Amino acid sequence: MKTVTKIDAAIVVDTSVKKRVAAYARVSSGKDAMLHSLSAQVDFYSKFIRRNTEWIYCGVYADEAYTGTKNDRPEFQRLLSDCRAGKLDIILTKSISRFARNTVTTLETIRELKLLGVDVWFERENIHSLSEDGEFLLTLLSSFAQEESLSTSENQKWRVRKDFKEGKPTPTKITGYELVGDTFVIIPQEAKAVRLIYSLYLSGLGKTAIAKELNARCIPTKNGGPWYESVISKILSNEKYVGDIRLQKTFIADHISKKQVANEGQLPQYYVRDAHEAIIDRNTFEKVQSEIRRRAEKHTPNKPKQDIYLFTGKIVCGQCGKHYRRKITANQPVWICATFNRLGKSQCASQQIPEKVLLELVDGEPFSQIRVPEANTVIIVRPDGSEITKHWQTSRRDSWTEEMRMAASEKAKERNRACQKEK
Repeated sequence: MKTVTKIDAAIVVDTSVKKRVAAYARVSSGKDAMLHSLSAQVDFYSKFIRRNTEWIYCGVYADEAYTGTKNDRPEFQRLLSDCRAGKLDIILTKSISRFARNTVTTLETIRELKLLGVDVWFERENIHSLSEDGEFLLTLLSSFAQEESLSTSENQKWRVRKDFKEGKPTPTKITGYELVGDTFVIIPQEAKAVRLIYSLYLSGLGKTAIAKELNARCIPTKNGGPWYESVISKILSNEKYVGDIRLQKTFIADHISKKQVANEGQLPQYYVRDAHEAIIDRNTFEKVQSEIRRRAEKHTPNKPKQDIYLFTGKIVCGQCGKHYRRKITANQPVWICATFNRLGKSQCASQQIPEKVLLELVDGEPFSQIRVPEANTVIIVRPDGSEITKHWQTSRRDSWTEEMRMAASEKAKERNRACQKEK
């Protein structure tokens, strides 16, 4: 008879390998109390992680004044990118509501991190996402967090709409005024810029030309940046400059996306006449509105829908942060920074990129964004968050703009005329 002896395998645990640990903190507003709370969270987790001898401190990712119902928070996205790059093993966070208030966002993120082998520890609920019952509990608790967010959102909407009915404006920044209590009060220096804009428009200048003129005169905007056509357009059509207020022009579609949409009859609007001191008289304001309609009918009677190209909305200028747009030159299509295109090199010294160069650089690979940090360099961001830097050489012919070609042509003509006179 044979005897079978069972030998248990020795399980060796490598305790020398330390876990890489980081924390995530968030507050939904920039108020002093909230910022103090954020600072306290960062300080607590920094000390907590460092005290554990089996952990390696990898920092605290902190989003300031970002709502938890959105997943486009910059530090949150950086945290996920580092997890995808294999830089972290454990994430600590105060609670599910601090991590995210959207059930879908919470579960999708946790499931992705679970596949990556990253554990999320929710301190208040004492839940580890990698535990057996972690996802079930997360589903329940994150649903409660989302309902709490909905309740808070509805209460806030009620307060705002109550103020609208009473003719009270919401806090906002508008060139020419400051909101003191519930009344707009004129800022004299800014009011001069508003009057100049109306005057220049009625003199025949377009909105882009007005922006260039104000920038050339070094007239500051409300925020201290350059003037843009879009800013001029809003000023020319804002009823507040005649002393009136139209309330509830827009509203928040839902508490998840927080997307602001135009109110086209979905909700009541409230119009308050002579609510504050006017900067523009009514006669001038009406003339400008008539001129806006006249020019719109003349120049864009049947404006076609804007074409969408492979790079539309995906190329970001490293100089000013604006997106690149497609432009057809004498030789070929190129992509050029919107600021450079509208306001010139004085406002953004970026470089245009021929479309054929971009196609060669991308080489058919999927991408989510292309950043242009400097001349002849692009950073291609892949859908998984990874990045690749590429360079190229631009010929003199490709680097010339249409304005440069016209200037060179004029100089050549002047030289020819000078030669003719000498003869």
